[in-house]
Amino acid sequence: MRTVEELEHALEASTKSHPNALIVATDPLLFTHHVRILEAVQTHRLLSMFRFRQFAEAGGLMSYGASVLRMWRRTAYFVDCILKGAKPSELPVEQPTPFELGINLKTAKALGLTIPPTLLFLADEVIRDLQ
Repeated sequence: MRTVEELEHALEASTKSHPNALIVATDPLLFTHHVRILEAVQTHRLLSMFRFRQFAEAGGLMSYGASVLRMWRRTAYFVDCILKGAKPSELPVEQPTPFELGINLKTAKALGLTIPPTLLFLADEVIRDLQ
């Protein structure tokens, strides 16, 4: 997808096929329009998995991926190295770590799901209904 119109078409087409779940890839377009994606997920009561924790915090069911904050901090470190004279070609390539699991229990409850205690134990963040 390259445009909002293509995103809307994809959401419409995918919900017409009555899926059980949605896994959202990481993409600037999808990240920018995450509110619209979350609206579709909630409207159609889809299980949803995202890469960034912010999606689970905003109403998605689960997230699993590297911390955006940690990635930006490492980016700042490399920018600092370059500004101090390091050659970019000599800097190491890094895999973001650690990966974090986030689970939104409020969303799970709305979907009628029970998350196993062992999975909750493994989660880095469990978002709970505060009511």
